[in-house]
Amino acid sequence: MTSPLILTLKLDQPTFEQVNALRQQYFPPERNLIPAHITLFHQLPGDREPEISEFLHTLCSQTAKISLSLPELRFLGQGVAIEVHAPQLTELRQTLATTWNEWLTAQDQQGYRSHITIQNKVAAAAARQTYEQLKEQWQPVDGHGEGLLLWYYRGGPWELASEFTFTQN
Repeated sequence: MTSPLILTLKLDQPTFEQVNALRQQYFPPERNLIPAHITLFHQLPGDREPEISEFLHTLCSQTAKISLSLPELRFLGQGVAIEVHAPQLTELRQTLATTWNEWLTAQDQQGYRSHITIQNKVAAAAARQTYEQLKEQWQPVDGHGEGLLLWYYRGGPWELASEFTFTQN
């Protein structure tokens, strides 16, 4: 059976380093198998990889870098995430969702709210403490998406399948 695929946004290096440092600090180490990321789709069909890759290559060659802001934190109950405000990303994801509608799982068909999870699956009290601590010192961050990353999901750490760079000026 072919491994399912995950699609994420590739962040600019300074933004990635900042949010990944928070993830490394607050995410339970035994569960922190992947770096900080913004997921666009959680499970695309692995047997469609050539078709998906071809479409993403074309799309990204016609797409400029995507501006994004990380204005505030979101309490998740058992974790903490950073809100991502990026209208262009939401539009891009909607284009992909429309194109791939027949392949999408129930999770990927739900409404989309982009975020970066920096803590998850901890006790509610620990999550609340992290949220309150970070909320007091949080400064909004501006950055951009540089492209898309397509990953194989094989039950553990993700394995990079392909990288697509936004090249439109």
